[in-house]
Amino acid sequence: MGKRTEHAPGTFSWVDLGTTDADGAKAFYGELFGWEADDMPTGDDGPGVYSMLKIGDDYVAALYELGAEMRERGVPPNWLSYVTVADVEATAAKARELGGTVHAEPFDVMTAGRMTLIQDPAGAMLAAWQRKDSIGATRVNDPGCLTWNELSTRDPDGAAEFYGGLFGWDVEAIDTGGGPPYSIIKNGDRTNGGMMGMQGEQGEIPPYWLPYFTVESTDDAVARAGQLGAATLAGPLDVPTGRIAALRDPQGAAFAVFQGEVDD
Repeated sequence: MGKRTEHAPGTFSWVDLGTTDADGAKAFYGELFGWEADDMPTGDDGPGVYSMLKIGDDYVAALYELGAEMRERGVPPNWLSYVTVADVEATAAKARELGGTVHAEPFDVMTAGRMTLIQDPAGAMLAAWQRKDSIGATRVNDPGCLTWNELSTRDPDGAAEFYGGLFGWDVEAIDTGGGPPYSIIKNGDRTNGGMMGMQGEQGEIPPYWLPYFTVESTDDAVARAGQLGAATLAGPLDVPTGRIAALRDPQGAAFAVFQGEVDD
């Protein structure tokens, strides 16, 4: 089982969903992945309620309802990926040095940890997380759990340079047989995600990080998601390590599912 008691710096360790309908999202993902929600009040400085999502006793993700200010700014429903770091202040400073933008100065999330929001030079957003009481996900890779984080970008070379400098990742291009450029992210000796070059048919969609969740059957998950009101964006399709599909949940947030070989 993919139990975790810590995440090494540079590792994707958490994802959360900002949505327009928290109750609807909890119902959808609960049916699809078997998640149960612990609703936690956040006080005046947060979204009001932050729902920790778990499988058994293990927290695997979270969601919250987008506030009026965020909706007025045009923020759509979206999944945000988090990377563990040793020093969030140093990470924010390094992101600026490398040409990124810091959209939220480092701040405390109660006693759970300390975080910042970073946008890479091409426009993709993610969060850096310095743990206090919470490491992030306490279970990964198993069915219903986070297993992969993938960047779609129009500047793969620039992304490799930026994130390599920011997190110390090694980014290794693989042969796609004439398909879109794709690289594997390695954090130390472990695979940690991927980067894909965006193609013309993706239009004006901004660069983004996409979380993948493990399922026992991609085809069954796609069929069930459709019954629950989701749309299929891509797939199901076979990849060297398994079978994947990209989906859009009923509120509009994109995510992906994966069936196949995973790390421990």
